[in-house]
Amino acid sequence: MDVTTIVLADDHHVVRQGVRVLLEAQPAFSIVGEAADGHQAVRLVTSLRPAVLVVDLTMPGLTGLEVTRLVRQHAPETRIVILSMHANEEYVLDALRSGASAYVLKNASADELVRAIRKVLGGGRYLSPPLSARAIDVYSERCGAVSPDRYDTLTARERAVLQLAAEGCNHRTIATRLGMSPRTAEVHRVNLMRKLDLHNQMELIWYAMRRGVLSVEEE
Repeated sequence: MDVTTIVLADDHHVVRQGVRVLLEAQPAFSIVGEAADGHQAVRLVTSLRPAVLVVDLTMPGLTGLEVTRLVRQHAPETRIVILSMHANEEYVLDALRSGASAYVLKNASADELVRAIRKVLGGGRYLSPPLSARAIDVYSERCGAVSPDRYDTLTARERAVLQLAAEGCNHRTIATRLGMSPRTAEVHRVNLMRKLDLHNQMELIWYAMRRGVLSVEEE
């Protein structure tokens, strides 16, 4: 029997343990690694090359979307299943654009997550009800008729600064976390605010929450 290797990525230990238990109940599934932040998730997938990555949308360090983009670059054979509490089509579209093959809501049943994994292993796409492929297609068509997403204009560094700034980190803390000077961190923040047309910290926080960039405690 072929074994499907899986890496789990969620910053909540209890959530990871719960997902591990339900997936390891499947004889063909093997959990080969767990990650508590986005950077660790990318390192594990790049090293272990699992068949599937199950990743939370809101993660510290790198968001689930950033993890997805990097995994698609460095381990394109790994199928990605996003776990999220957001049943919003905009979040789903962002996940699919980033390279995810499935989007499963956190209130889904254990059987649904198993179905999603099996679906993506077969080369398909899975979206939790009440989401539907048609709804995503319509949303995508609507977005294609308007200006490009401003978020796509941000560099990887600017996206990292956005997340930390939304979490309330000042320039010195951001600089330390990302290995840059405080001045460089400030420049990145100014640039991303300009690109996103944001004018103050509150707007930045609300934007980060809408994009799923800012981790929110939902458990």
